[in-house]
Amino acid sequence: MVKCNFVFVSGLCLLFFFVHCNRCISTMCKLPKNSVPAMIMNGDVIIGGIFPIHRTDGFRDLSFTIEPSYQWVQSMIFAINEINKNEDLLPNLSLGYAIYDTCNSITRAVEQMFALITGSDVYVPNYQCYINSSLAAVIGESSSTISISMATILGIYQYPQISYFSSLPALSNKKEFPSFLRTIPSDTFQSKAFAYLVKHFDWKWVGTLAEDIEYGIQGVQLFREEVEKYGVCIAFAEKVPLTFSRATYQQIAETIKSSNAKVIVVFSGDSNLLPLVEEIAKQNITGITWLASEAWSTATYILKENQIKHFEGTLGFAITKSHIPGLHEFLVGLHPFNEPQDMFIKELWENIFECLWNPGVKHDRRECTGVENLAELTSTFLDTSELRITSNVYNAVYAIAHALHNLESCEEGRGPFKEGRCADIHAFEPSQLLHYLKRMQFLDKAGNIQYFDENGDTVAKYDLVNWQRGTDGSVVVKTVGRYDGSKLGPPASVCSKSCSQGTRRSAQKGQPVCCFDCVECPDGMITNGTDFWSNARRDHCVPKDSEFLSFGESLGIILTVLALIGTLVTFSIIMIFLKYMKTPIVRANNLELSFLLLFSLLLCFLCALTFMGEPSMQMCIMRQTGFAISFVLSISCILVKTLVVLLAFKMTLPNQNAMKRFRPLHQRLIIITTTLVQIGICVGFMVSSPPSVNRNRDTVISKIILECNEGPELALFCILGYIGFLAVINFVLAFLARNLPDNFNEAKFITFSLLVFVVVWISFIPGYISTKGKYLIAVEIFAILSSSFGLLVCIFFPKCYIILLKPEMNTKNMQLVKTTPT
Repeated sequence: MVKCNFVFVSGLCLLFFFVHCNRCISTMCKLPKNSVPAMIMNGDVIIGGIFPIHRTDGFRDLSFTIEPSYQWVQSMIFAINEINKNEDLLPNLSLGYAIYDTCNSITRAVEQMFALITGSDVYVPNYQCYINSSLAAVIGESSSTISISMATILGIYQYPQISYFSSLPALSNKKEFPSFLRTIPSDTFQSKAFAYLVKHFDWKWVGTLAEDIEYGIQGVQLFREEVEKYGVCIAFAEKVPLTFSRATYQQIAETIKSSNAKVIVVFSGDSNLLPLVEEIAKQNITGITWLASEAWSTATYILKENQIKHFEGTLGFAITKSHIPGLHEFLVGLHPFNEPQDMFIKELWENIFECLWNPGVKHDRRECTGVENLAELTSTFLDTSELRITSNVYNAVYAIAHALHNLESCEEGRGPFKEGRCADIHAFEPSQLLHYLKRMQFLDKAGNIQYFDENGDTVAKYDLVNWQRGTDGSVVVKTVGRYDGSKLGPPASVCSKSCSQGTRRSAQKGQPVCCFDCVECPDGMITNGTDFWSNARRDHCVPKDSEFLSFGESLGIILTVLALIGTLVTFSIIMIFLKYMKTPIVRANNLELSFLLLFSLLLCFLCALTFMGEPSMQMCIMRQTGFAISFVLSISCILVKTLVVLLAFKMTLPNQNAMKRFRPLHQRLIIITTTLVQIGICVGFMVSSPPSVNRNRDTVISKIILECNEGPELALFCILGYIGFLAVINFVLAFLARNLPDNFNEAKFITFSLLVFVVVWISFIPGYISTKGKYLIAVEIFAILSSSFGLLVCIFFPKCYIILLKPEMNTKNMQLVKTTPT
């Protein structure tokens, strides 16, 4: 849409160029003097003002006044006069203004942009033919569509533009609109605020009306995206036309009347709603709660006396109100005879006092005399009790003034520009002022800090207002709530938002537990906190059962029996080796290493038991460290045994004495060193991420699974990776030694045992990833027991078989090398 606007604006620019430059050769493309009417006051620096003072061109059959927008104009003039009298802010500089009326027309706004940039009686730019200009910045417009057109032109020259009422989110795009700023929040926040309001009142069936421009369309679209997250449905979506169409207004009113939706969200400006308001009153549509966007939430002047009942109770978000000291007195003091440069004040005078300056014979109104007194009237123009958009205009002027003050106060050599240079207050570039505007901060009259964020937006603050009937029968706007974006907490970063009451979590297949869907509770079930579930009758909430792999359940009993069998078998082998420790087969297999290996396997079987039962922090620590250290100790012992076999064979070769150098002390050092590395890994992860007990509510919705949170998965993979690294080295060495010519070659059994070990733990990885809850613990225990039995059976059962059943093979001769390799 922005790109389309750029093309449109470019076309208008070319059209403007040809219209006003038909005498380019003879007049050097000069603008005709005073071709664009404006309110002008000279000064050292000029601030441009663009306002929709007349906004009823499309609705000439409707009575409407210029009072609201004319108050915005006067607040700009008041602020400039106030600054010019201020001895602390820009004391050596006078501000002037050039104020134009767009009449709510993009074409007129484009024409006025050129008038502001080039000035009167200077060369028309072919986008860059101007030389110098005293224009500092432009304040305007109220319509987002017109502001986009203006921003496209002003952005080319980097002229700062500050809008007081354009809230379209697209204008936050600094790539498209680099010099656009605003003193009104983006509609992104307003749409979210409306969604929260609908959720708060539990409305589920809502209609929408959108002004047929980007402001209305995008506002409703953002609202719809937000509100559908809360299960709200849109009953109908209608567009308010930009040009008068009685048939369209009748059709919209008929849709509202026939729908059973009693809440309608309206993103629209005030003037375009006028004919629809009239049609709603004509068809006597009542009982609707209207939710008004900030563009019309305080525009009670759009209602006639007989229309109030149709919109009483309207809720809306409005720009926060403030007070500007001295503004009321300034407005009351205005007079046509004292403001010759003001082309609009006589029209205001005619509207307020219902008179005409030159009535003529065809008019029945009296003639304006100039003795009328504004102080004697009650008027929207004079009402300064709840200033909203007016204060945005006022703050925009002060923002420019503070930026100019900072620019003027720059110390040469410490400036923000190239080589520490400062800008010249009498000949600065627009981009230099823009630099200071983006970094400007000041306290407004209400004591709030005013600044622009990286997108050129101000902090989102809204009043929640309600239209109530006053004692005199008129509509009174009451503030009933507030939305303050500056007091919001840090941004949430979650995969899925918490489920609301009446819904429960449903795990997403193949996704982490942080990602889930919220589904409605079945009949008879309610949610009342994450630790509760429904009873058997589904009519009451009871605490969820805690679940863990216990010793008493079937799976726990089986795994416990297997662990105890492994422990008893290991202990039995230790006793056998003690009894037959003087026999050749025991002595030939390094008695010290064999006992240490059996002891480590005994620890492996016992550590499997620590994975069962209700988790505690102490048990979690014992489980992780016991598993890691016991298995590394086992693999280290097997590694040394393999090295002993290899070196013993080398010692039988001529001129080889390697075994003499590989003494028991060296063997112990290898075991201690490799084990200490694993201990260091465990301690490092425990210090950085201490184990804890986790209450898992996501894997099984109706239960709380108690499990050990042993830190990041990286810790487990580092522990397993180190064990696997030692096992692979051991496997390679044992594989090389498998064919050594011993009658009883232990390397063959070590090779097969390590093959079983590696296969078990490789199979464990996909099981670990795909399993959750207590069954994950069962997979871990099974892997521990399987690999432990593999090592025990493959290495020690052949020896026990010979010791107990084949004692004739347990002789010294049977352990000697059968042949000597050459």
